[in-house]
Amino acid sequence: MRLYTYWRSTSAYRVRIALALKGIAVEQVPVHLVRNGGEQHAPAYAALNPQQRLPTLVLDDGTVLTQSPAILEYLEEAYPAPPLLPASAVARAKVRAVAALIGCDIHPLNNVSPLTMLRRELKQDEAAVSAWIARWITEGFAAVEQMIGEEGYCFGHAPGLADLYLIPQLYSARRFNVPLEAYPRILRVEALAATHPAFMAAHPARQADAEG
Repeated sequence: MRLYTYWRSTSAYRVRIALALKGIAVEQVPVHLVRNGGEQHAPAYAALNPQQRLPTLVLDDGTVLTQSPAILEYLEEAYPAPPLLPASAVARAKVRAVAALIGCDIHPLNNVSPLTMLRRELKQDEAAVSAWIARWITEGFAAVEQMIGEEGYCFGHAPGLADLYLIPQLYSARRFNVPLEAYPRILRVEALAATHPAFMAAHPARQADAEG
C-alpha cells in the first residue's frame, strides 16, 4: 500500500492517523504542495489523481483511492479493527456530524487553494489572511466544543473518526496562532492524542518530509 502525502496536509494527516491506529503498513511518498509551484501538479501525479490534491492511497492491487473521507471509509470497512465508529446508528451519526463539520465547513476554507487565491489574486496581506483563517476555525470550534463529550476523546475513551478530523485541524489552528482557550473539551482531546502512539507517529513533525 502506498500513500501520497505531505507533512502539513491535514487531509493526509487524517489518513496517516487511521493507518497507524489500525496498524496498517504503508509506503509514504511525499508530494510537496508548494515547491516548484506544487508537485501535485506534475504530470505523473496528475495522471494518478486528476484532482491534483492529497492524499492519494494506492492499494496493493494498484487500485487508486482519493479524497480523505472516502479513504477513511474504505479503511474502516476493509480493516474494521479497531473501529473508528461506534456500534449504534445514532452514535455513528453524531460522530460523522463532527467529522463533516470539520472536514466540510472548516478545513476547505483554510486549505491551500483559497489561501493562495486570497494572497495572489485578491492581494490580501497576511493580517487579512490570518483573520480569515481564525474566523472559520473559531466559528467551527465553537460548535464542535458543544457537540463532543465531556470526558475522554471526542466520543468515548478510545479515539475515533471525529478525533481523526479534530487533531489535524488543531495542528492547523496552532500553526496560524488561533486562540483556543475557549475550547476546554477540544484541548482535552488534544492532550490525550498527544500521548497516543498512533497520533504521535502521524504528527507532521515526525514525517520524513517535515521541514524545520
